[in-house]
Amino acid sequence: MKRLGVIGGTALEAISEQHSTSKEEILLETPYGEVPVSCLEFENGKKIIFLQRHHGKAMRPPHEINHQANIFALYEAGVEAILSVCSVGAIAEDFQPGQIDFANQYIDFSGIAMSFHSDEAIFTSMTSPFDSEMNQIIKENIVSSVGRTYWLAQGPQYETPAEINAIEILGGEAVGMTMPREVKLAAELQIPYSALLVSSNWAAGRDPGDPQAKLVHEKVSSQANKHHEEIYDCINAIMQNNH
Repeated sequence: MKRLGVIGGTALEAISEQHSTSKEEILLETPYGEVPVSCLEFENGKKIIFLQRHHGKAMRPPHEINHQANIFALYEAGVEAILSVCSVGAIAEDFQPGQIDFANQYIDFSGIAMSFHSDEAIFTSMTSPFDSEMNQIIKENIVSSVGRTYWLAQGPQYETPAEINAIEILGGEAVGMTMPREVKLAAELQIPYSALLVSSNWAAGRDPGDPQAKLVHEKVSSQANKHHEEIYDCINAIMQNNH
């Protein structure tokens, strides 16, 4: 793969930059708004188009992210695939904080439409929303990965323990506030998409040491920052794939 789109945070970008030969900051114009990206080039001519979904240090809140602009920007940049890195709250007992897995399904009951097609009826199959080839590469590089169902929560508030209990009954194994909106748009543009899920914290009410523990954003974010070298190994393996 010569050109991979990566959606993630600043620390992951810094790790990737250490392995690259050059970096160029680009502001892409799309019909949906401007999107800043970084183009990292490597010795073998391969490129990562790196996009921060929250657009920098200001941290645009999850319910205000311009997903259409973000995904269309990667499309215009000519990426062959997108790998998204997502911090999630763990619901499944065997997906403890600190573990990394991949998404193989999602559940979105938010009721909020996310599409490039608002003026005409175009329907996109989401039976297999995530790219099986990239997921297989992730599975080969992260031994503990088995594939997880991601539940989309609206945010920006975290969930209540009662909501988490209901989500588990309906099949959710991890919870977050962004990713399914990205994969829907990528599917409409026929861009293969895969998502790495970083278990940052126990979901509300699931901490075995303190079921009443409050979720604090800074603590949640710090867990995700501990795994960027492992995540970069997955990125590199995907880039080395010639299919």
